[in-house]
Amino acid sequence: MQSAAPATAVSKKKLWTGSIVSAIPALMLIFSGVMKLVMPPAVVQSFAHFGLPLSIATGLGILEISCALVYAIPRTSVLGAILVTGYLGGATAANVRVGDSFVVPVLLGVLAWVGLYLRDERLRALIPLRS
Repeated sequence: MQSAAPATAVSKKKLWTGSIVSAIPALMLIFSGVMKLVMPPAVVQSFAHFGLPLSIATGLGILEISCALVYAIPRTSVLGAILVTGYLGGATAANVRVGDSFVVPVLLGVLAWVGLYLRDERLRALIPLRS
């Protein structure tokens, strides 16, 4: 019985760590999506810099928030991680196209999957890491 207690403590620690790591990309995407809905001058300038029409900002903002929310719900988190990865892949491509740094969208994508890996037993079973 004593060996079961440490396993539970490790599980709880992984769950908390995974939740915190998962919160970073989710909150960043929600913030970015809200900014696309509000459209402050910085967003308008950013769209011009990337050569994107401002008319798609609202749709992108809704899409970004939706992906983050699907990712944040435990039952749909795997689908959400796939959607977030696709969205961030597009952001990476847009940054590469104009010659900007693409580190942030790639890092957010990695954090999304690391956080999910830590908090979802199904994913750990599917992708077992060996030490």
